[in-house]
Amino acid sequence: MLLLRNRGLLSLQVSSLLSSSSSSSSSSSSSQATSPFFLCFKNTLSHSTGQNPSPKPRKPETQHHVAASKTEKPAISETTRFVQTFLFVPPGVDPEEVTDDMVLPGSNIVLGPYAGHAQIKEVEFVKSSGRLKDCPKDDRPEFALLGRSNVGKSSLINSLVRKKEVALTSKRPGKTQLINHFLVNKSWYFVDLPGYGFAKAPDSARMDWSAFTKGYFLNRKTLVAVLLLIDASVPPQKIDLDCANWLGRNNIPMTFVFTKCDKMKAGKGKRPDENIKNFQAMMGKNYVKQHPPWIMTSSVTGLGRDELLLHMSQLRNYWDN
Repeated sequence: MLLLRNRGLLSLQVSSLLSSSSSSSSSSSSSQATSPFFLCFKNTLSHSTGQNPSPKPRKPETQHHVAASKTEKPAISETTRFVQTFLFVPPGVDPEEVTDDMVLPGSNIVLGPYAGHAQIKEVEFVKSSGRLKDCPKDDRPEFALLGRSNVGKSSLINSLVRKKEVALTSKRPGKTQLINHFLVNKSWYFVDLPGYGFAKAPDSARMDWSAFTKGYFLNRKTLVAVLLLIDASVPPQKIDLDCANWLGRNNIPMTFVFTKCDKMKAGKGKRPDENIKNFQAMMGKNYVKQHPPWIMTSSVTGLGRDELLLHMSQLRNYWDN
């Protein structure tokens, strides 16, 4: 039976959900009622079949309709049901074989066979683009970082690459106004996108986020996944939920990256783990079937840095396969 080790704050809901799923078969319906959020993606990167996946990324799965028969389907254990629902099981991993040491700390992400070299040796700024057609035209895979203004996006990029000022960090939210490509290890891209939800930008610098950024998501064929940054130091924000809902409706693969998880300010609202739990619960009202990948991070302490890079490596290597 799958048992996650107690990792304190990093374990969040996972251990309690596991105990709920394994208590008895009769508890299945109640655990579904108290689930966090589920995300139904047709994208092949969003879940695993337990077999070698198709090499073509971002291609909707074909639904096969089989005539009903009298043959009964094999029963699914409660542990397997939990793994398939609450954990992100990558391609190439059989849910029946998931063990606790395969789950990255501070996340719901299972590490699979596609995980590989994750260290960043070099990074260089390539260009800023005001239009999608101006973005780099090579076939290198890319990860887009998106979040509300002042969510700590630039700080996270600088932390991941371990170089100061690779991405511009500013005390003025909304500084990023273009699509910025950073080439990593000469093989893949970080893409720093304009933040949303900032109303104080000068009129001349304001953009139609719907036309500018959404067009990138819908038409960028080399996009592996969106890293949607959520500020864990504050309660769930409607604008973040709306953005996540839009990405889900359009089958855009995403990972929730909770930032500022080191900020435990006494007397100033709820703790980061409580905010994350509430965010997940609110997302559960709109999505079904499978829990999307999520991970806790801190640009100050380095929490989640190596784990996030490992997660990205397995998505990237599968995309390249």
